[in-house]
Amino acid sequence: MLRSVIRLLVDHPRMTALLGALSISFSGVLYLYADVSSETASFYRCLWGLPIIAFAAWYERRERQAAMPRRAVLLAAFAGLLFAGDLIFWHHTIDAVGAGLATVLGNLQVVFVAIAAWMLFGERPSARTLVALPIVLSGVVLIAGVLGGDNYGADPSLGVVLGILTALCYAGYLLIIRQVSRRTIAEPVAVSTASTAVIALAIGLSLGSIELFPGVESMFWLIVLGISAQSLGYLFISIALPRLPAVVTSIILLAQPVLAVLFAIVLVGEAPSAGQLLGVALVIGGIALATIPLGALRRRMAPAI
Repeated sequence: MLRSVIRLLVDHPRMTALLGALSISFSGVLYLYADVSSETASFYRCLWGLPIIAFAAWYERRERQAAMPRRAVLLAAFAGLLFAGDLIFWHHTIDAVGAGLATVLGNLQVVFVAIAAWMLFGERPSARTLVALPIVLSGVVLIAGVLGGDNYGADPSLGVVLGILTALCYAGYLLIIRQVSRRTIAEPVAVSTASTAVIALAIGLSLGSIELFPGVESMFWLIVLGISAQSLGYLFISIALPRLPAVVTSIILLAQPVLAVLFAIVLVGEAPSAGQLLGVALVIGGIALATIPLGALRRRMAPAI
């Protein structure tokens, strides 16, 4: 049965990537439903997501009959530190500007990954990426509420700052996890997730902000968050990424911030201003411009998922 499910996911990577994007697009809404502190949500989503990821890692190791090298384990653990920063900053971003806009800001990691790859690995960004940068930055400024009026969020300007920190942490996480996931997928994610849980717990205890017993209803939503977004969502995306053209992956994953904004509006009543929605369009459009080569799109996009 398990082999059949895995084979289905592997043989239909577009469907698998879309399921992953859909799973993680609910993250912000589920965090608001849980109604807990940022550190509490970061700890418990990793704790509840870890069993599925650990099982996937065990299964993958059994199939490969080889463990991760020690250096890869250490790098994955450090990636967990960055992912802890990503989650904690992102949850605080939701508190400041709402789940939908926070998710859009988190996707700025695409820009930071491109810049880091240029600086660290000499991978010069394309002209289209350089054109996209001012478009994305204009969108960020609009989300911050510079047009005035009735902007959504307790503090949109603070939300943008926290969102940029979120994206920086996530970009670092991705750069490292990609380096250690060349031969194995689930095991680095399991190590980084365990590391994130420990670090989030330590930060929460040091700040006095963690709720070890948040209540039955809150715990229910944290379990849903851990199983759906933290484990299944990222596993689906990890399975699909190496099996799809980059252009197709970019298009499918761009569904995540769009869906996150829609779900936040419908499910928790968020109401971004017209200027903020224009900022969302500019950010997503700029990311699309930077990541989706039109020539490759015409050549490689296949029909239906």
